[in-house]
Amino acid sequence: MIRIAINGAAGRMGRRIVALAAEDARFEIAGAVEAAGHPAIGADCGTVAGIGPVGVAIGKDAQDVDAIIDFSTPIGTETAMHSAIAGKAALVTGTTGLDEDLLKRLRDAGKEIGVFRASNFSLGIAALRDIAQRLARTFPDADIEIVEAHHRAKIDSPSGTAIDIARSIAETRGVQIEEVAQFGRNGAVGPRSNDEIGVHSIRGGGIVGDHRIIFAMPHETIAIEHRAISRDLFAAGALEAAAFVFDKIGFFGMDDLISIEGEMYA
Repeated sequence: MIRIAINGAAGRMGRRIVALAAEDARFEIAGAVEAAGHPAIGADCGTVAGIGPVGVAIGKDAQDVDAIIDFSTPIGTETAMHSAIAGKAALVTGTTGLDEDLLKRLRDAGKEIGVFRASNFSLGIAALRDIAQRLARTFPDADIEIVEAHHRAKIDSPSGTAIDIARSIAETRGVQIEEVAQFGRNGAVGPRSNDEIGVHSIRGGGIVGDHRIIFAMPHETIAIEHRAISRDLFAAGALEAAAFVFDKIGFFGMDDLISIEGEMYA
């Protein structure tokens, strides 16, 4: 049985991970973490998740676990990384809004522990990204726009998934995302450049996560779209990542966990 701690246990994703892990015989919930001063500290994480007590109170750190699953904030991710290294535990993180310095330190942490980093734990998104790269190769002159939509409480914008998709398309074109990304437009910005990749955000209601990629050519337009129906999609993916990485050392992502056809790697 894999002993896991959930960092951000009282958040939207954390609560669903607690709920699914409690039903999965592979896992034992051995820790639940929130930031100091959070009102949920001291409460049973199962009660907070709406499934009834599981015997694990939400605290400020995680100890004696095989893996930490982190859906929190960049500061929370950094804290989880240090806890994982100190405890020789694997780290699975889906927190978005991480800067390049923290991403580099996560990669470096993969020299000591197993680190699994993904902005989105959906197989469908992995397929969407693969199709987008193929379309970018097939239509090198297409104008590409990415539109993402999430719930009104999401803190970062644009989504980490949208940025990752834009980065993969840019790399397919042989350029860096920093050189070509256009995050929204306002005012007399002039005509778009040929290599520009537009990234736009919508925030509202309870939207779980929508991503649409548009390839616009002079005489035709291709659009591909992924829509998440339930947050359980991502929670289940994070648990699969924990089962994959808990006994490994290295830095991993969705391409290491699954193929586009959905075959699990050994």
